Amino acid sequence: MRPPHLSALRRFTTSAVSHHENPLGLPHSSSGPKFFPRAQHAPPKPRRLPGISKIIAVSSAKGGVGKSTLAVNLSLSLARQGRRTGLLDTDIFGPSVPRLLNLSEAGEPRLTNKGRLVPMENYGVKSMSIGYLVGEEKAVVWRGLMVMKALQQLLHEVEWGELDVLVLDLPPGTGDVQLSVVQQVVVDGAVIVSTPQDIALIDAVKGVNMFKKVDVPILGMVQNMSVFTCPNCSHTTHIFGSEGVARECQKHELELLGDIPLDASICEDADRGKPTVVARDGPLTDAYNSIAWKVIGKLWG
Repeated sequence: MRPPHLSALRRFTTSAVSHHENPLGLPHSSSGPKFFPRAQHAPPKPRRLPGISKIIAVSSAKGGVGKSTLAVNLSLSLARQGRRTGLLDTDIFGPSVPRLLNLSEAGEPRLTNKGRLVPMENYGVKSMSIGYLVGEEKAVVWRGLMVMKALQQLLHEVEWGELDVLVLDLPPGTGDVQLSVVQQVVVDGAVIVSTPQDIALIDAVKGVNMFKKVDVPILGMVQNMSVFTCPNCSHTTHIFGSEGVARECQKHELELLGDIPLDASICEDADRGKPTVVARDGPLTDAYNSIAWKVIGKLWG
């Protein structure tokens, strides 16, 4: 014979499971269950990075529109205008800066006596990227916490020295990385890159609204891959449309900082690790330099 208390427990459990509305046998309450919210913590206050005068973010919120190429050429143009310039590649999963600056085979960055990363340097621009640490062909298969830890180290554990401007090459999207950047460091302005195509502009506008929401000033937009000129017959074709970025600039009261054509030499220069600004003189370099001058004017008045 079972002890009375065990028989009672079995009857209680069986009865509880047979009723779908309350399968765990919890006591009924007319007011329903009470949920207590987690303690609300204030977001971290963004701070200035030591020795760095200005920080700008280059964003597209969409991949494949030439954002990293623009970020690198803009950095090189700023350096050519006499600004001490650094470039931080914040794209953990798809870093492009090592290849663009011809530093893929340069080895890992050195560490200071205090364990801080020493930036790599080429063409007069200091740079840091997760690509210097994991190798060009190695996939970064990390969950969010690892990504955030790596980003924090890239933001706060690099020995930049004295810089007039640090350019942040942001990854596509408007998620964790972008939010973490603007919460941790003071970003003085954002440059939004897009092709004129409507499908790219949908995401670019999301980027615009993201920066407005987090109170980061938007310096303007850059229209990339705007027009293709045939090298044989000189006929021009607007492959991705012609006025899309200008239309969005007018709609959102932003300045169109520049218009970069679709030119095979930009791609060739990028692939061989000698960006257009240092590879050649002419209209393409002039276009990047013009954007740099407008950025300087907005940052330093």
